[in-house]
Amino acid sequence: MNDPAFAPLRELPPPSGWGEGDVLVLFGELFGRGYANGVLDAARRAGMTVVGATVGRRDGGGPLRPLDAGELAQAEASLGGKIVNVPLEAGFDLEPAGDGPSPVDQLKGRKPDAWDAPLDQALLARSRAAGARRFDAQAAVFAAALADLVPPSANVLFVHTMAGGFPRARVIMPLMTRLFRGTGERFLSSEAFWASDLGRLCAASFEEVTARTFEVLVAATAPLRTGARRVRYAAYGYHGCEVLAGGVPTW
Repeated sequence: MNDPAFAPLRELPPPSGWGEGDVLVLFGELFGRGYANGVLDAARRAGMTVVGATVGRRDGGGPLRPLDAGELAQAEASLGGKIVNVPLEAGFDLEPAGDGPSPVDQLKGRKPDAWDAPLDQALLARSRAAGARRFDAQAAVFAAALADLVPPSANVLFVHTMAGGFPRARVIMPLMTRLFRGTGERFLSSEAFWASDLGRLCAASFEEVTARTFEVLVAATAPLRTGARRVRYAAYGYHGCEVLAGGVPTW
C-alpha cells in the first residue's frame, strides 16, 4: 500500500454554506473544552441546530448504560443541544470475552517491567468481536433516533470525534511515558513495544476506536443521505503535524 499523502491546510477555505435550519451532529461525547469546541462555536454562530451523542457510563466498572436524568441534563447544557442518549462507547478493552475476562482484566496486576508478557489472543479476538457487535447495534439505534430529530429540509454535518484507544489499564501510562519521553535506562523502544502482544492490542484498540467507528457512522446514517439533502462527514483523529526541520516544513 502506498504511503498516505498529507496535505496541510495553508489557506482558509471559503464559507461552507451551512446555516440556520441545518444540523451539526457531534458523534462523540463532549467533555469540557477540547478540539471539538471550535466547530461547535462555528455551528452556533451559523445558527445550526446541534445534536450530540454520549459514550454512556459504567458504574464501578459494571455494564455500559445510558446517561441518567441528571447526567443527561448536564451533558445537554454543556453541549447546547439535544443528546441522543444511546451509549456509544467505542473499543473493546472493557468488553468481556463471553464468559472470559476483558482485555483490561487480562492486564490487571501487570507490572511495567512485565509489559512484554504474552496475552491470550483468542480471548482478545472474542472481546474485539463482541465490542464491534455492540457498537454496530448501538450505532443503528442512534441513527434511527437521530432521523426523528432531523427535519426533512435540513442539511446535516456529521463531526466524528472518537479518537484514541489505549486500553484503560494502569500499566499503560507509565509505559507511554517511557515510550514517548524516556531516555537512558527509562527508554523503551517503540519498535519492541508495537511488536509485543500489548502493542498489538493497543494498535487494534486504536483501529476500533479511531477508524472503524467512522466507517460504522457512515454506514448507519445512510438513510439520511436521500433526495436533495446535503450530508457531509468530518473526522478528527491523530494524524501528526508539520515541523520545521532544516528550514523545510516536514510532516
